[in-house]
Amino acid sequence: MSRPKHEHPTPAELEVLQLLWDQGPCTVREVMEALNRRRRRAYTSVMSLLGVMADKRLLKRRLRGRAYVYDARVAREQTVGQMLRDLLGRAFEGSAPSLVARLLDESSPSPQELAEIREVIDQFRQEQRGE
Repeated sequence: MSRPKHEHPTPAELEVLQLLWDQGPCTVREVMEALNRRRRRAYTSVMSLLGVMADKRLLKRRLRGRAYVYDARVAREQTVGQMLRDLLGRAFEGSAPSLVARLLDESSPSPQELAEIREVIDQFRQEQRGE
């Protein structure tokens, strides 16, 4: 039986994407070594995951010498934006205030983080006014 297709990256795929967004194009070995700093994985498991991600068009793959080099096909902002829009629509019925309230409850931001959030809101307001 085949696995169901996910609209968004799975947790393991997102971990690989974050690595590639931060480090740029990597070989299977480079991805494996970076991932193994958190949790041990076999070379063949990482190779299989990258192959699946390339098939799903999450990654680009090109040959460099005898090794494939993998890179994210889509920018971090686009992927995170799609995931956030999906969460907003499905879990919060499109209510940004509900999402933000829940986020604040779950993350318990520090006073410094709250100040940064206020700055982001102020910047958003200025951009909306065209300043």
